[in-house]
Amino acid sequence: MHSLVKGQLVMNLLASEDLAFETDVQLSYDAADPFAVSLTFHLPGDPPVTWVFGRELLLDGISRPSGEGDVRIAPVPGPDADFCDVDIKLCSPGGAAVLRSPAVPLIAFLGRTDRVLPMGQEHTEDSLDRKLEEILGAA
Repeated sequence: MHSLVKGQLVMNLLASEDLAFETDVQLSYDAADPFAVSLTFHLPGDPPVTWVFGRELLLDGISRPSGEGDVRIAPVPGPDADFCDVDIKLCSPGGAAVLRSPAVPLIAFLGRTDRVLPMGQEHTEDSLDRKLEEILGAA
């Protein structure tokens, strides 16, 4: 079974209310870290920046404001009346960035992760047994 899911899309990096820059973004999901997704982007001249956050946070943020810490995700009106856009706000001590994406490619990416490992099934009995063996074997 292939446990790695990657998606490439273009998001808008919002510099202000009136100014946005398109940037390539890679989303990744690895079933070895079943609760997390990573988002990597970079601007010309800067090294890539990767953020890792909850897969469920991304799902929740598509339909309602979600997140309380360094990553906050919320739907916003988009150009298509049938589908919203999604703002992903990333906050660090060095500043904040807001990436805006149409919801549809995010939903498609999450659907692909769900085919690899359905949400809610991240902890199976087998994986718990293996973890217990690791812990007991180390003692």
